[in-house]
Order: sequence, then structure tokens, then C-alpha cells
Amino acid sequence: MSADNPTPKPVTKAGPSSRAKILDSAEALFAARGFSGVGLREVAQKVGLGKSSLFHHFPTKLSLYVAVLERILTRMDERLEAVQERPESALAKLRNWVDVVVDTLAENPTYAPLLLRTLFEGDVVDRKDRAHLNGILERILSRVARALKEGIAAGEIRPVSVPHTLQTLIGMSVYHFASGEFGDDLLQHPVYSAAEVRRRKQHIFLFLEHGLAAEPA
Repeated sequence: MSADNPTPKPVTKAGPSSRAKILDSAEALFAARGFSGVGLREVAQKVGLGKSSLFHHFPTKLSLYVAVLERILTRMDERLEAVQERPESALAKLRNWVDVVVDTLAENPTYAPLLLRTLFEGDVVDRKDRAHLNGILERILSRVARALKEGIAAGEIRPVSVPHTLQTLIGMSVYHFASGEFGDDLLQHPVYSAAEVRRRKQHIFLFLEHGLAAEPA
């Protein structure tokens, strides 16, 4: 090309930011060892940063832990919100949400173990951060609870306990993907294999169909 029309430089795609890399590394470590089993120095080394650079983004281990949990819950919330407004029956909405939750957990093997750990490590998070995280979680659960209540009112879903049904659905999804080697051994196949992910969805769908659907009049 002429000097007036120089060859354009190739556009390079920006990689993950330092903050995102820190969160990715911390997420994997917290999922494997919990809050108390991870040190900031180890996170910094895994990312290839100095501790001062890590402190620039996250001044304490607790702030990093909260940011990791916030990112997980926010991503799940956003994916669930994307299918919320479809004009469908309550059972169809629940089926769509199961689809989203199972896919999200299957695509991110750190999510379920870390979410399960928070049940036993919740006391490390201060009141303000806990309220913030609980707000996101409540937003997620309220969608499911509202669909259950609407389905019960419409006669589509039998009159079940909404809180107990939420507990059941959480156990069928989060616990399953957090079960690790125990789950692999029990199923005699890897929990995260494509075939088992499909079977897990089908199992929950059958629960929705036979455990929640009201009997025809």
C-alpha cells in the first residue's frame, strides 16, 4: 500500500483483565480448599502478580472471597433473568430454569463446590457483605418461588411446600455437581460428562413432571 494508505495493523483481542485472572484463580482455589485453606500469596503466585498488585484489586482475602461469590451468583442471576419473561406456564418456566442452572454448573466445575462450602463458611463474611450476597441469592430463589406459587394458584402444580421444594431443587442441582469423586463412583461415570449432565437434567425434569404437576381434573 502507499504511504497515504498504510497497511492497517491487525487488531489484537484483549485478554482477560488482571482482576478477572485473579478472580478465576481464587475461585479455583477457594472451591478446592475453602476460605481458610487459601492465602493471598498463593493466589498472587498463581496469577503471576506481586502481592502489591493483588492488594491493588483486593486489599484483603475476605474482599476477594466476597468478589468471587458475587461473580458466581450474579452470572447465575443474569442467565436466569434472560429466560424469565417468556410467556410460558409455571412448569415450563421451572424447566427452563433447571436447564440454565444445570448448564451453568456443568460449564463451571468450581461453582457447585464453592457454593456448597459457603454453607459451612458463611460466618467468615461480615454482615454487610452477607446481606449483599443474600440479596442476589434471594432474587434468584424468588423467581423460582414465584413460579411455584403461580403454578399452585393456577392448579398446574399441586399444593407443595415452596421452601421444601426450593431445598429439593437446590440439592438436586448444586449438591450433585459438588459431589466430586463420591458422585463419580456412585454414578459409575464422571458427573461432569456430557452424558451425565443430560441425565441429570432429565432426572430433574421427571421430578417436575411427576413430583410437582397436579393430577388432571
